[in-house]
Amino acid sequence: MLLSMTGFATQKGALGPHSWTWDMRAVNSKGLDLRLRVPDWIEGLEPAIRAELGKRLGRGSVSLGLRVQRDEAEGALTLNAAQLSRVLDAIAETEAEAAKRDISLSTSKASDIIALRGVLDAPSDDQDTAALKAAMLAELPEVIDAFLAMRRTEGAALAAVLTEQLDRIAALTEDAAAMLEDRQTEMAANLKKNLARVLDNTDGMDEARLAQELALIAVKSDVTEEIDRLRAHVGAARDLLTQGSPVGRKLDFLMQEFNREANTLCSKAQNSDLTAIGLDLKVVIDQMREQVQNVE
Repeated sequence: MLLSMTGFATQKGALGPHSWTWDMRAVNSKGLDLRLRVPDWIEGLEPAIRAELGKRLGRGSVSLGLRVQRDEAEGALTLNAAQLSRVLDAIAETEAEAAKRDISLSTSKASDIIALRGVLDAPSDDQDTAALKAAMLAELPEVIDAFLAMRRTEGAALAAVLTEQLDRIAALTEDAAAMLEDRQTEMAANLKKNLARVLDNTDGMDEARLAQELALIAVKSDVTEEIDRLRAHVGAARDLLTQGSPVGRKLDFLMQEFNREANTLCSKAQNSDLTAIGLDLKVVIDQMREQVQNVE
């Protein structure tokens, strides 16, 4: 199946207080160009993602982003009951001892007590990045699958367009071939007439030499080989579309060959109708070349 180099996929995931969103998209490129935007505080995440993408993708400029958020509500401060009990016992003992010594102490405020070390537990800065990394990497194949599914959908549409353009090139090639017999008869008559006129007005010219030159002109204006090569290129392109991706580079090379034959056909035409066919070929080939740039 033909794959397009353009595609898009997104997916969400979560583990504990963390949630994340995958965003993967691509456009055409001569090779595989990976551009990742992932959290650098999760050790080993980027190399693992890059390796997986390298195994699954062939061509394209691929951008993958991973946005991670933490639920602050799950990371709120919590009261350490055991520590609070110890602090209150210590305050009570202190106040009792002060009373024995007739020392007056100010009343303790709750804000002062919870400010004491250990009474409130803050969320730990130490995060289990190994578990987080494992959860994210477990989702990555699904993200790539969704991305490739879109590439296949676009590739099917692309294959239909390319097939239609190949049909048009094949039809124009056969139109040119059908014109050859009439064109050859016309060219032969013109050559004979020109040869006779030259001979009638030339004194002492080597007739054999002149005939060779005129024959050479006829050979140089023969487009039979160009038409045969166009037919061969159409067949090769159809085979590549049947094979499926990765065939983008081969199709791109064929587009150069198609264009070369169309240019030669135009230069050799010496006939307005054949020139028109050559120009139509060049238009369709150029349109096809633009589409081929998106094939993986």
